[in-house]
Amino acid sequence: MGDHTQIEPVELEVPVADQDHMKGAPDAPLTLVEYADYQCEGCIASFGAVEELLETHAGKVNVVFRPFPLVTHHPMAMPGALAAEAAGKQGRFWEMHERIFGADGEFTDEDLVRWAREIGLDMDRWEADRQSDALEKHIRKVRVDGSRTGVDATPTFFLDNWRIPVEPTHEHLAAYVDHFLSHIEGTADH
Repeated sequence: MGDHTQIEPVELEVPVADQDHMKGAPDAPLTLVEYADYQCEGCIASFGAVEELLETHAGKVNVVFRPFPLVTHHPMAMPGALAAEAAGKQGRFWEMHERIFGADGEFTDEDLVRWAREIGLDMDRWEADRQSDALEKHIRKVRVDGSRTGVDATPTFFLDNWRIPVEPTHEHLAAYVDHFLSHIEGTADH
């Protein structure tokens, strides 16, 4: 990390909880929280960077994804979020998440249905869940909570509860993780 990069003094207001979708080692010393939109170009770019980070820093960082659909700019952002969250109700959030991001922002409702079948979801349950008012209210609440914390664009990342102004590349994410780890390891020695 260069001298021009600094941690923004913005703390994550809503802590990571059981209902969040987490990937990576649950006991990792760091958690990266990402607020993202399934059709945002930067979010699509960050998807691969986050996946690579989980490989290169296995056991040192886990990732929490929080939907932040920008519905006025991306018409399929909310349907994508609903599809992933509904898949999550059957324990298959990450499989749907990967399919949606793998489409590079170009997907239809028919694609979401096809992917739900391909990953083996109970289709009646998935359809009922993704059409439910409760699930849409949940996503809207996550978005409002993110806005309260200062999320005003996607992707927005918080590392160990602090907002990091990072480009959505593996290099930048890894630099922040390494920086935070050096402080954790440095304080553990004292």
